[in-house]
Amino acid sequence: MRALERTVPAPEDLGLELIGVPAGSDLHLDLEMTSVSEGVFVSGTVAGPLQGECGRCLRPIEDDFSARIRELYAYPESATEETTDEDEVGRLQDDLIDLEPALRDAVVFALPVNPLCRPDCPGLCSECGAHWDELPEDHSHRQIDPRWAGLSKLTASTEE
Repeated sequence: MRALERTVPAPEDLGLELIGVPAGSDLHLDLEMTSVSEGVFVSGTVAGPLQGECGRCLRPIEDDFSARIRELYAYPESATEETTDEDEVGRLQDDLIDLEPALRDAVVFALPVNPLCRPDCPGLCSECGAHWDELPEDHSHRQIDPRWAGLSKLTASTEE
């Protein structure tokens, strides 16, 4: 077994539509590589910063994440290489391991599909688009049925 701790720059487009890892930011890898009969088993964690926007109110989000990596990289001409498709299991190439696909999978699966700035985020008013947090308690957009619109003029004149 061999331990590896490294800080590497984040690749482009690492994330989802609303949240992801900024390109070039530091990703901290804490990995263990273990030789097994069919290849090298890599396990450990990747951690780094996240940036995005809230899925309800569109406010910016900055956070940190940590995700687990567990991946087998097959030796050339091993039984695993012969019995699996090329995209099922990673492959050693001249004693090198390409961790990017495993890293992408681990990070993307660890991210929230609908990120929130806070768990109780009320979102935006569907009519005016203002943040519900910033609106008064009695905020509303009174909808009048077009069939009754003429009668609303009568009630407005009697209130005056």
